[in-house]
Amino acid sequence: INEAEFAKFKSVQNSYPTTTPERGDLLNQLAYCIYTSGSTGNPKGVLNHHAGLYNRLVWMKEYLKVDEKEVFLQKTPYTFDVSVWELILPFLTGSSLVIAKPEGHKDVVYLQDIISKKQVSIVHFVPSMLGVFLLDADGEKCKSLAHIVCSGEELPALMAQECKEKFANAQLHNLYGPTEAAIDVTAINLSEIDVLKEGVSIGKPIANTSIYIVNHSLELQPFGVPGELLISGIQVARGYLNLPELTQDRFIADPFREGYQVYRTGDIAQWKSDGSIHYMGRIDNQVKIRGNRIELGEVENAIMAYGGIQQAVATPKEVNGEKVLVAYYLLERGTEIDKAAIRTYLQGKLPEYMVPGFYVVLENLPMTSSGKVDRKALPGIGGDDLIRREYKAPGNPTEEKLATIWQDILGIEQVGITDNFFELGGTSFQLIKLQKMIELLWPDKMVISDLFEFNSIKDIAVFINRDSGETDLEEKDEMKFFEI
Repeated sequence: INEAEFAKFKSVQNSYPTTTPERGDLLNQLAYCIYTSGSTGNPKGVLNHHAGLYNRLVWMKEYLKVDEKEVFLQKTPYTFDVSVWELILPFLTGSSLVIAKPEGHKDVVYLQDIISKKQVSIVHFVPSMLGVFLLDADGEKCKSLAHIVCSGEELPALMAQECKEKFANAQLHNLYGPTEAAIDVTAINLSEIDVLKEGVSIGKPIANTSIYIVNHSLELQPFGVPGELLISGIQVARGYLNLPELTQDRFIADPFREGYQVYRTGDIAQWKSDGSIHYMGRIDNQVKIRGNRIELGEVENAIMAYGGIQQAVATPKEVNGEKVLVAYYLLERGTEIDKAAIRTYLQGKLPEYMVPGFYVVLENLPMTSSGKVDRKALPGIGGDDLIRREYKAPGNPTEEKLATIWQDILGIEQVGITDNFFELGGTSFQLIKLQKMIELLWPDKMVISDLFEFNSIKDIAVFINRDSGETDLEEKDEMKFFEI
């Protein structure tokens, strides 16, 4: 204790009241204000009350059957609401609490060591960090783990399966909930579920919580029909600090129960036949590229389904003044994957407009302080992120002119005659520009539909010169259609 402060206290000690203060209605008083950027990126202070927090803590105590023998690892930064239960729940249960060093949640070796040394039994991971942890985690070192709790992001099925296999003695739980509803509002134990067959749901509502899935008119959706997820019950927060208009928009009267309010999450979900909930992404996680709406989560799931990929993030980027879709991904240890093979695989799984044009392999994904993927910090893209074939230089005047046109339209320094226009990030709009340039140099030679079929410089040159005999390139089988 600071001696000066202690002396100051002693001098006024007798002036403090000696009677116990009136406690009042503590449950309905505010417990904390914690900021969340949410999907907008603008920080909002969420006002959570004691009743909601108490419900969440008591529910988890019963759900995990926590007693004084458990050892919690507190590693989440206090700016993220998971830290609230990590810090407080051990005091309700008489359990042990181990506090990780600052930034320790990002250090896999440190986490393994502290789990082993302190015999940690309950730990939380945001899926992004779980993916990093699984790359080097040793199941033997972490055999004290009894419960692995995930929340904060969508948990991929392949990651969940790998976690279950690596930590066979631990139960894997997937929780869901926004900061605006006291941390978590649904949960599921995935330990006995075939996640590769059934997928990873976000489970069922926790105690004293109701979940509605509604359409745009706030009418309940049937089983299997997607809609917006609404949260009702004791955990719904008071609203946002000093943001009355946003509070009025997101916190509304419960359409189905008098005296309650609901929080509109902006999340898309649907009821499964077993009564659990399938999370489908954010309403505002849909991006619009070239007039097409794209659900980024659907693209990421498709990439993850390709073997050898540990984690994937799809996001739009600006290239040459045009918005394009970029795939960032981590490979499993000792794995090498051809970018062209990933693209070919995705073309069989997704509509063409949802297939990323650029593929960036990373050693690590940038993380926010809360352990989520920091999309804003993802690196820019360049020529190395394109799908290129072995370089072959132009062999005749037509190919040389086409190469110059491609380089100008695509913003690329060097193009080979066997490179694929779309694999180089070309879009349908850029294809229209290409067709117009070809029309100026070689009138009446190609229409736009031809370029969807012949999309390398070599093939286009053969098509253009099919009557002139200028090129000595080997004729494709498809060209026989044009013989007269």
